[in-house]
Amino acid sequence: MRRFTTVTGIAAPLPEADIDTDVIFPARFLLIAEKDGLGKYAFNERRAGKADGAPDFILDVAPFDEASILVAGHNFGSGSSREQAVWALADLGFRCIIAPSFGEIFFNNCLKNGVLPVVLDEAEHRRALAAAQSARPLAVDLEARSLTLPDGGTIPFATDSFSRRALLQGLDEIGMILSEDLAEIDAFEARQRRQEPWLDIGDWRLAAFAAETGGA
Repeated sequence: MRRFTTVTGIAAPLPEADIDTDVIFPARFLLIAEKDGLGKYAFNERRAGKADGAPDFILDVAPFDEASILVAGHNFGSGSSREQAVWALADLGFRCIIAPSFGEIFFNNCLKNGVLPVVLDEAEHRRALAAAQSARPLAVDLEARSLTLPDGGTIPFATDSFSRRALLQGLDEIGMILSEDLAEIDAFEARQRRQEPWLDIGDWRLAAFAAETGGA
């Protein structure tokens, strides 16, 4: 997983409420197996190349087409649990999504894929949205848990300690366990081998089983 420490960049304003994962990544693309390159399918129904006369979608308008931060509306990422919605946003270059609220599964999928979801109350969200609409860079500092606005003002945000450590180190949940708890796991297994040796199948038993089953 890609580490997240600080990100400074243009923030794209997308304040519409209840944008669900089918809007972010339409269901007809779910059969695509590759994770890389999914960004071109993000918001497919709203992107460039649609009907003449339709307003340009914000992510097709410079400088927001190079945004690394997204300031979204209420309940962003609701609906289906599809992880491809986060993969597509990450492939577009988004490292941080700011909103008053998120779909719960989408929020957790962000954390598992190196994207920082930031929840702000209404007043602070309005400040972040106004800063995004100014097309001037914002800075997100996970170590300090704060946003820095173009005018120099700051907005603190909350992130639970486990998720913060995981993002700062670039580790998923398994990586965090191996990083922080491996010594305890090894000690437990050694103790169990001493106290309950009948539970330890051992390498020689694995080899014997493989020989009998033809390596199955």
